[in-house]
Amino acid sequence: MAPKAPPRLGGVVRPPGDKSISHRVLMLAALARGKSELSGLLTGDDVKSSARVLRQLGADISTIRDSMVKVSGARLTAPGARLNCGNSGTTARLMLGILAGQKFAATLTGDASLRRRPMRRVTEPLKQMGADINERGDGLPLTIRGGTLRGLTYASPVASAQVKSAILFAGLTGQVPVAITEPYRSRDHTERLFAHLGLGIHERDGAISYQPSAVSIPAFQISVPGDPSSAAFLVAAGVLASAGELLIENVGVNPTRTGFIVVLERMGAQVERVNLRDEGGEPVADLLVRPAQLRSTEVTAAEIPTLVDEVPILAVLASRARGATVFREVGELRVKESNRLDLIAANLRAVGVKAEAQNNDLHVEGSERPPRGKVETASDHRLAMAFAVLDTVEGADVKLSERKSVAISYPGFFDDLGKTGARRTAHGAR
Repeated sequence: MAPKAPPRLGGVVRPPGDKSISHRVLMLAALARGKSELSGLLTGDDVKSSARVLRQLGADISTIRDSMVKVSGARLTAPGARLNCGNSGTTARLMLGILAGQKFAATLTGDASLRRRPMRRVTEPLKQMGADINERGDGLPLTIRGGTLRGLTYASPVASAQVKSAILFAGLTGQVPVAITEPYRSRDHTERLFAHLGLGIHERDGAISYQPSAVSIPAFQISVPGDPSSAAFLVAAGVLASAGELLIENVGVNPTRTGFIVVLERMGAQVERVNLRDEGGEPVADLLVRPAQLRSTEVTAAEIPTLVDEVPILAVLASRARGATVFREVGELRVKESNRLDLIAANLRAVGVKAEAQNNDLHVEGSERPPRGKVETASDHRLAMAFAVLDTVEGADVKLSERKSVAISYPGFFDDLGKTGARRTAHGAR
């Protein structure tokens, strides 16, 4: 095999729509009165799962494509079959909140991976609100019968935007007041959308609260910004390149989502935000990225909620940094689409990097040797993309066990990775 030329950056690339926001605007549009128009929606499999479930409940949603998606909201009705959430934990957990306020029963299920993921963190507060939930163990399938709810003040034991959003959606559909506190601040897309639509959302003394009103949800038009979690892989390819610069357009820079950039800059990279603006209550910018020599760091437990989806790519970057990097309290990664924590460590070892998961911490020691070996993605889209980026470094030969999983969150990933000037990679199964 001929050696790879050192990758050189160049050009402009635009990541797909934000996955978290795409789920939420679809759900709110389905609950609104009238026709909403959503542009920039992510076309990945997870968002299509939310659209499929909402259609089963009576919402009229046009085909999920790159262009405008139109949603005609309606009063939700009992489904004629199980609601299949696919691989999407966001679909399952947020829909539980919405269904808690409905006067009918619905059964949620998903693929084998989703059925292993914990749901009790959401079902427990919803049961405290009065929802009747029939569950076997801590996962799907489960049946929820909503109806008359009572208000809730809840101290969440985990910093989770999905838990917080499920409770807020239950308050919205059940028309009862709720208040949530978290150990650390999690993503706030739901709160921002509630505020943008004039719903009764407030923050005081660290608590997020919703106060119902007689006002129905208005139909709306919104443009979804690019997903910072998807953009992170392009940023990483830029940082690992040998020369040049890359412009990544239309990226959401919500402070609850930019922990990746904060940590990366602490490691020695420079990610310049240009053309700052506001879209639908969300801050948006273009990111200008240049190559950098990285140094190790410690990622604290308080930072994890702002970058939890970016830990795989940050671990890959740590493997190319000087010194040893540690990620604190990332045990949550064991219950993602795969056992992400142990797989990150095992896959880094497979390509010649010293890495170890110790209890809930991840330790990665940087190396200058070209990474070479086969990695197991376990059909986890973020593992596949992270190790594809690692394969762009000079002299690398990283083979992926599969690459189809990227369609979950970033269907055009490999094409966009090629547009950055980084070497087109993704050895292995196609």
